[in-house]
Amino acid sequence: MTALHARATYHEALSRLNDRHLLRDLSYVAGRWVAGKANQSFEVKDPASSATLAWVSSLDKQETINAVDAAAEAFVAWRSLLPQQRSAILRRWHDLMLEAREDLALIMTLEQGKPLAESRGEIDYAAGFIEWYAEEAKRINVESVSSHLPDAEMFVRREALGVVGIVTPWNFPAAMITRKAAAALAAGCTVVAHPSSETPLSALALAELGERAGLPAGVFNVVTGDAATIVGVLCDDPRVRALSFTGSTSIGKLIAGQCAASMKRLVMELGGHAPLIVFDDADLDRAVDIAVNAKFATSGQDCLAANRIFVQRSIMDAFVSAFAKRIEALKVGNGLDRSVEIGPLMHERAVAKVEEQVADALKRGARLVTGGKRHAAGPLFFQPTLLADPAPDALIMHEETFGPVAAVTSFDTEDEVVTRANDTEYGLVAYVVTANGARQMRLGRALEYGMVAINRVKITGGPIPFGGWKQSGLGREGSRHGIEAFTELKYLCVDTTA
Repeated sequence: MTALHARATYHEALSRLNDRHLLRDLSYVAGRWVAGKANQSFEVKDPASSATLAWVSSLDKQETINAVDAAAEAFVAWRSLLPQQRSAILRRWHDLMLEAREDLALIMTLEQGKPLAESRGEIDYAAGFIEWYAEEAKRINVESVSSHLPDAEMFVRREALGVVGIVTPWNFPAAMITRKAAAALAAGCTVVAHPSSETPLSALALAELGERAGLPAGVFNVVTGDAATIVGVLCDDPRVRALSFTGSTSIGKLIAGQCAASMKRLVMELGGHAPLIVFDDADLDRAVDIAVNAKFATSGQDCLAANRIFVQRSIMDAFVSAFAKRIEALKVGNGLDRSVEIGPLMHERAVAKVEEQVADALKRGARLVTGGKRHAAGPLFFQPTLLADPAPDALIMHEETFGPVAAVTSFDTEDEVVTRANDTEYGLVAYVVTANGARQMRLGRALEYGMVAINRVKITGGPIPFGGWKQSGLGREGSRHGIEAFTELKYLCVDTTA
């Protein structure tokens, strides 16, 4: 940390912004931009070049409590608005995001590293959640219950839960905010959000646009700084009635334990270890396209990334050969280059983990087909890599890989591959590539995952319930189910004799 007066912006690419007011370096609390009493800040860097982007304010425990105060105070008025009024504000927020798409994408690429095309896609994706929940705000209806008692009418309705804490990761710095916040706000809740300190600028830009859209002071707050301090307040404060977190399973367990004392509602999207299963009846070119997209989007830094690729033995050699050619053709570099497909990893820890997994796989007998080491583009870049036939006990077959490394192994029978695919503590998403319609349905049932993609990669969006089984999370985000966690059921029984 350093004193905020040293705050500065250095990166020349920021001069491309059309609206410089979207680049915010202060927290947003109670409708004000807050530096914090201690005047502390932290540095945000471009992972592609290591150049400084900004110094962002770091709030302390009391200032985080102040944000909860603001959200609690704003809650009564916000929940009292007509759903149509909340919907109109959310719709305006959505529209402003799309108008600022190029600027938001530039900020995201600079702080996260992903290619500009992916950043633009994420802005559209993120705005889509606000649009979806702008409509869902008007659909939280009262349910009539057939009375089992004489002279009584019965109703059940959903009411806003209260203040919601949101904790988001660095790999999708806009979409993880909107998927959570839009649902909570549509329900009538108020929000205190804590973005990753590696990518806070996207969240602060969204706060700026939310203010312009008409979100009242205190309804949407963004608190930046030390995660342990800020998240600790969100977990401990009983006024925070729900906490929505996206991140690793290990951190999710710690948060769940800390929230137990106040019996908080939890929504958690945790780790993944996705299998991609390719049967020998699949079109080879299509299967390779699916594998490239499922593995290498966001440079492999995605909880939905295909971590274990199972290919039926009769087409294994042909698949590996075609897959390697595609991997070798991927262009690595700074995401600001429009032709780049693979950007940097987020930090040195991520590169070290990828190196460890590759070394371990090779030590245990895997075959290195292509890649396997750091890329000349810079210290945080790693070559797109293909490993064939990793041993079952290799780290890469048991741990989530957040990087551009694909591990391919063969299988013989359907029953065998289902057993191997399910042999994990995770259960977020699975991919299946087969032309056999009956097998598609069997695999859809047999795979122990919250989401199963058949012959495609892109499956998420506002209308679908995103979430996993086992240790991949709790609850769902998106769809009508995504708003339920931020509401309480209230039952009314009215006597009709009077």
